[in-house]
Amino acid sequence: MPRVLMLYTGGTVGMQPSPQGYVPCAGLAERLAAHLALGDPYRLPAFDVIEMQPLMDSAELMPAAWNRLVALLESHWAHYDAFVVLHGTDTMAYSAAALSFMLGALNKPVIFTGSQIPLGEPRSDALNNVVSALQLAAHPATPCEVSLAFHDRLLRGNRARKVRTQGLDAFDSPNFPWLAELGIGVSFPQPSALLSGIPNFAPITLDDEAVAVLPLHPGMSLRRAKALLADESLKGLVLYSYGVGNPPSFAGELLNALKAANERGVALLNVTQCAQGEVVQGAYATGAALNQAGVIAGGDITLEAALAKLTVLLGRGLSGLALRHCLKSAVRGECRHTDQ
Repeated sequence: MPRVLMLYTGGTVGMQPSPQGYVPCAGLAERLAAHLALGDPYRLPAFDVIEMQPLMDSAELMPAAWNRLVALLESHWAHYDAFVVLHGTDTMAYSAAALSFMLGALNKPVIFTGSQIPLGEPRSDALNNVVSALQLAAHPATPCEVSLAFHDRLLRGNRARKVRTQGLDAFDSPNFPWLAELGIGVSFPQPSALLSGIPNFAPITLDDEAVAVLPLHPGMSLRRAKALLADESLKGLVLYSYGVGNPPSFAGELLNALKAANERGVALLNVTQCAQGEVVQGAYATGAALNQAGVIAGGDITLEAALAKLTVLLGRGLSGLALRHCLKSAVRGECRHTDQ
């Protein structure tokens, strides 16, 4: 039976009530063992638990934690057959996407999971999600990639999104099939097409000023948009646009600001606000103008994956044509690009 290492970062799954609301709490390994001992042993693989320090609500989790996670994985990679990361749901999709880009090709599964209700609370989904992740970690058909297990489904990590705040089926991958579904049995609709290999454990250089998002909305301030695009510390920007990638023109002023940023070396990635579908910059004149401004169509990449991808690529030192090439390509199955 495979050996699994569980890395606990914090988040709802291990939280306990306090006068201020749920807070991260140490000692998850003991509490989890007690819950698993109450009934059937689930035929689970042997697993160990390491608690990251400090434990944190995932809303407080920043990219520095991605480097710490990768360092932990590196130090234990040779001693375990699979890895489960317990993570808060608010930023789980960002972390799963980031680790998929940081680690690259894998020869072992890395599975994120968490819960909507803490372990031990009434109607908690924590035990089911943890058991599912452990069973998938031990399953020979589970793909060797970064994935996310939640509510009886396994999703590609860089395709996942949190789509519900109140439902237990909090995560989905709107533009990509589930990797696996857990019912009476475990089914794998299609084999992973990602190549396996030895992971890259190198940390990324962190720069909080390098990446930004420009969300488009009716009544948005052109002045603020131009100020962001003119910021000399900006290295990559996600344009969060309407429909198939359309922006307002502002009589050409926004496009001129985008073009100037591109000429200064800022990588511009266009992502749709729609949950399903993709960016097609040539479909409308307003979107087609983005091609001339140097904006890269992001296809059906999620906002979470786009931010993570830009952060990791810039953190690896990529720039210019090499950066643009990676942004136009599916590095780890995160998108399907539409030809322009």
